[in-house]
Amino acid sequence: MRFYLKFFLHYLVLLGSNSGISTYGPHQRAQKTGDILLGGLFPIHFGVASKDQDLAARPESTECVRYNFRGFRWLQAMIFAIEEINNSSTLLPNITLGYRIFDTCNTVSKALEASLSFVAQNKIDSLNLDEFCNCTGNIPSTIAVVGASGSAVSTAVADLVGLFYIPQISYASSSRLLSNKNQYKSFMRTIPTDEYQAIAMAAIIDHFQWNWVIAIASDDEYGRPGIEKFENEMLQRDICIDLNVLISQYLDEAEIVRLADRIENSTAKVIVVFASGPDVEPLVKEMARRNVTDRVWLASEAWAISSLVAKPEYLDVMGGTIGFALRAGHIPGFKEFLQQVHPKKCSHNEFVREFWEETFNCYLEDSPRKEDSENGSTSFRPLCTGDEDISNVETPYLDYTHLRISYNVYVAVYAIAEALQDILTCTPGRGLFANGSCADIRKVEAWQVLKQLRHLKVQNSVGERVRFDEASELSANYTIINWHRSPEDGSVVFKEVGYYSIHGKKGAKLSIDKTKILWNGYLTEVPFSNCSEDCDPGTRKGIIDGMPTCCFECTECSDGEYSDHKDASVCTKCPNNSWSNGNHTSCFLKEIEFLSWSEPFGIALALFAVLGVLLTSFVMGVFVRFRNTPIVKASNRELSYLLLFSLICCFSSSLIFIGEPQDWTCRLRQPAFGISFVLCISCILVKTNRVLLVFEAKIPTSLHRKWWGLNLQFLLVFLFTFVQVMICVVWLYNAPPASYRNYDIDEIIFITCNEGSMMALGFLIGYTCLLAAVCFFFAFKSRKLPENFTEAKFITFSMLIFFIVWISFVPAYFSTYGKFVSAVEVIAILASSFSLLACIFFNKVYIILFKPSRNTIEEVRSSTAAHSFKAAAKATLRRSSASRKRSSSAGDSSGSSPSSSISLKTNGNEAATPSEHRRGQRPRVSFESGTVTLSLSFEEARKNSIKL
Repeated sequence: MRFYLKFFLHYLVLLGSNSGISTYGPHQRAQKTGDILLGGLFPIHFGVASKDQDLAARPESTECVRYNFRGFRWLQAMIFAIEEINNSSTLLPNITLGYRIFDTCNTVSKALEASLSFVAQNKIDSLNLDEFCNCTGNIPSTIAVVGASGSAVSTAVADLVGLFYIPQISYASSSRLLSNKNQYKSFMRTIPTDEYQAIAMAAIIDHFQWNWVIAIASDDEYGRPGIEKFENEMLQRDICIDLNVLISQYLDEAEIVRLADRIENSTAKVIVVFASGPDVEPLVKEMARRNVTDRVWLASEAWAISSLVAKPEYLDVMGGTIGFALRAGHIPGFKEFLQQVHPKKCSHNEFVREFWEETFNCYLEDSPRKEDSENGSTSFRPLCTGDEDISNVETPYLDYTHLRISYNVYVAVYAIAEALQDILTCTPGRGLFANGSCADIRKVEAWQVLKQLRHLKVQNSVGERVRFDEASELSANYTIINWHRSPEDGSVVFKEVGYYSIHGKKGAKLSIDKTKILWNGYLTEVPFSNCSEDCDPGTRKGIIDGMPTCCFECTECSDGEYSDHKDASVCTKCPNNSWSNGNHTSCFLKEIEFLSWSEPFGIALALFAVLGVLLTSFVMGVFVRFRNTPIVKASNRELSYLLLFSLICCFSSSLIFIGEPQDWTCRLRQPAFGISFVLCISCILVKTNRVLLVFEAKIPTSLHRKWWGLNLQFLLVFLFTFVQVMICVVWLYNAPPASYRNYDIDEIIFITCNEGSMMALGFLIGYTCLLAAVCFFFAFKSRKLPENFTEAKFITFSMLIFFIVWISFVPAYFSTYGKFVSAVEVIAILASSFSLLACIFFNKVYIILFKPSRNTIEEVRSSTAAHSFKAAAKATLRRSSASRKRSSSAGDSSGSSPSSSISLKTNGNEAATPSEHRRGQRPRVSFESGTVTLSLSFEEARKNSIKL
């Protein structure tokens, strides 16, 4: 490869030495000698003519076609900047800059052909071409290149000049691939990278709420990377691309027609084009022929103000186009310089002749194109007089109102001049080269200029900092333009409607004044370009199988979710304390529910609880008032007082379940209920069991008297209750109940108590039921005791009610929720409490208040004596039967049974005297304070049994 490169350069050197400088490289150029030479590459033509090379003869150079007036203006900007620097007394004094500028014809081949002239002299020494000829001084050394315009062309040039470390500053190549400093080491630019433009395009589409677009890009290093970045941005914003195609100015007409068919059949109304003017022109021409007017075009900066597309005849189709343009700069004196162009004054610029001919549609006298016209190969044109006035003709060349690319060229030339100025004014020891040395301005080489440019920091006239180090890129500041039709002459007017700044704050990078935008057809309403209709508030986007995410169906939000804006991707879940309204567009606060004091149900339960307290208090008052009557005494009045107190506590505990649950009420209510009920059941149990043992005791002993003393009865009640207290203490210590808000129910927040441990609650109720079961057992055994004493039947019935209530409570408790949980427990407490109160005390209160005749000693004696006679008879019969069995077994045993007596003294009284025993033909019952004494004689019964 190196051999071929040597040979090729040697050929070029020989060609230059034989024919002179003016003949080296492409024939047409702008050239001026100087101490230091700058190269330039500009698209004076839009392309080359298509021509088949059959190689039957030596291939000829392809002809450039379609004159580019804007490209010529860019070239003029470079010449103007160089002349301005040469005329400056402060910048590069005594140094003259020269230039060699070529036409790239917007193609890679022409650009490389020109670039070879730049690299020839720069590498002659390293290629050892002196053995072939003395080349010194024949080919000037180019120390920097300004150009090219298109990214594809600049990429090819950068690959070539980068081999020789010739700095290249592009004024219009924005491909993000050129940001790779490792691959393009000598490439720099005065235009922002397309990466920012792709972001800006996506931001505009998002701004107008479009989600269904067509993406078109040129098939080169400019279009492909730009549209790739654009696609990534669209993906992040959930915007879909319906059609994605690549175009070129060299596409066949049939391919253009097929592409136009696809665009016309697409439902997307927005067309994003990342291409240059020459590439997009054939498509625009076809769309204009079809008169497809219902599309919105979004143009990249490469064709947003292109004279190839921005034509009045295309405005019916292209009107309303939104485009990006670089920030315009100001070049003082440039307007006058452009107007001074004339073929006779610009002998160093060969492009002026063709410019003059294209501007005035004529041929100069010695023009080679005149011969083609005479031969009939081109259309006929008259001769140019040379007196034509350039200021009277409107062309893109004189459009200096918004200097964008021209200004970038101007900045690039001045950047090179500033780098040379730094080399000129360098102080030895402070230079950028080895040991702080400085380069010699008279013998400066390209790589030295490249080194100096990488450390250059300048600021242009619009306030942007221009740097060329490896990590820097020019700030992306774009002007957003809208294509309008001029009311005066119908030409295209680029109306500024906004801007985009990459360094703006979030949400403020893009600014568009919608009131200034005129869409195609002079419409002011933003066109619709979505795959599906917008979803109304209260709905969300639903995915359609097999379709892009932008194509969706509107699905109503679920209960408890809402969407308050159009096109919601997801429905937002309402907060825990809120619920969605009927149309799911907002949330309202949930209603808070608990067993309240103010609701009818809570009032009813509270009234029943208060009624229970009042009734129990009334019963206690009756018992206290009639405490010395036989009924009260026979009912063990001390335990009865305690029993009534516990019932008051039971009724009162139900009130804690009403009202908004707080942590302290949750921790108090279950222990209060459990301890109260255990105290109540314990009193009934001890009382019932005491009387049962007393009446069933055959021979009263001192053990009975001691065991069933009053103190021991209270001790047993205390012990039974203490167990329940310990259960509650352990519960409150390990898993204390707390207030809990239940958000699981729609539209309602139930404030309940989290019991902490259901096992502890089970122990509490289970222990209560265990005592109730034992009490039921003793009550059932004592059902045939004297009614005036214990009302055993009523106690049995009350225990049955108690069991029915609490057995029903368990499934009801676990099957209900919210405030009804507390209500179920309150009902259970009230029902069991009322059953105990009614069954145990109402009969006694009725006798005391309404049947005082039954509240006498005689009444109690008669009922007690009847029970005693029955018990004594049964005992006598059992003894007689046992005696006969012993007599018959002995054979000779005779005699009467000894006299028996039963003496029962519940409170330690002495047994009956013998005289009383002898008089005991009738039972005797006497009442003292809490004491019942029974004295019975069995003599008569014994005699009657013997007679039998």
